[in-house]
Amino acid sequence: MRKLITCVMAFVFALTMNLGAAFAEYPDKPVTLVIPFGTGGATDLAGRTLAAAAQKYLGQPVLVANRVGASGTTGSHFVKNARPDGYTLLLARVAGQSIYPAQNLPNKLYEWDDFTIFTILDINPFVFVVRNDSPYKTLQELADAIKANPGKLKYSHSGPTTALALGPQMLATEVGVKPSAVVGVPFTSDGDAKVALLGGNVDFLGVNLAGVIDQLAEGGGLRALALIGENRLPELPDVPTVIEAGFPKLTSLAGWSGLYGPPNLPKDVFDKWISVLQQVKNDPDWLNVTLKLGNIPVMNSPEEAKKFVQEQIEAFKGVYENL
Repeated sequence: MRKLITCVMAFVFALTMNLGAAFAEYPDKPVTLVIPFGTGGATDLAGRTLAAAAQKYLGQPVLVANRVGASGTTGSHFVKNARPDGYTLLLARVAGQSIYPAQNLPNKLYEWDDFTIFTILDINPFVFVVRNDSPYKTLQELADAIKANPGKLKYSHSGPTTALALGPQMLATEVGVKPSAVVGVPFTSDGDAKVALLGGNVDFLGVNLAGVIDQLAEGGGLRALALIGENRLPELPDVPTVIEAGFPKLTSLAGWSGLYGPPNLPKDVFDKWISVLQQVKNDPDWLNVTLKLGNIPVMNSPEEAKKFVQEQIEAFKGVYENL
């Protein structure tokens, strides 16, 4: 009888523990935020800024994991195939979520809507930059040099299907030469691409402003030629927009950061993150760092985010048809 009672009690204890685990409120352990590019660039900075703010409202740590490769698609594909339990999320970027889906490629790893889309966190103004000692003072002068010296000028980028690669190629087509008229030098992050420019290994760089804003201040090593946006930025009042510089078609290159998850996330997980993001939206630390990086806070609804991404993909499809 004593053995029977012991067995029953053990069974009841195990059942209670299992039921407790089954009904544990999300999250009951740390969440991993996958950043699909290397450290030090705009993507990494945006991800770490979000992680620091979100964990204050989530009730669990948000751990950052840089999973680099294939212009952001390696990390994106990893999250797309992750267990849909809310413990693996993606710092989404234009490269993996707009540029890659816009291309007519065989055997794609995923389509743009193969994810749970939470929000667009911020818009990242895109800027063309050169070293301070560069002979090119305007975007027109750089474009003229590309046209006059096909195959000579080099630019650094963080992958062949990123905005950092697409921007210089679009600039080349705008002056009537082939995309191959500029020579791309690949790196794993826009931080490394910036270092290559600072070191004189390339001639110019098209990049998200957040990745180079530290070098555009007085005493920095870089000079901005033009930025993508409807208006000039208060932080860079002397830098014209690409429209002012005479290249309006480049406006579609606007970068952004978003929060994505695997498909088919449970409703309680989805609702939890929507609640967390609404609090992050008004978090003074998140707002302050985001603005200091030169980004424009957005934090829109899932429906607005989907519409934004769809429209950008359509714009990029048109670009690729003409490259």
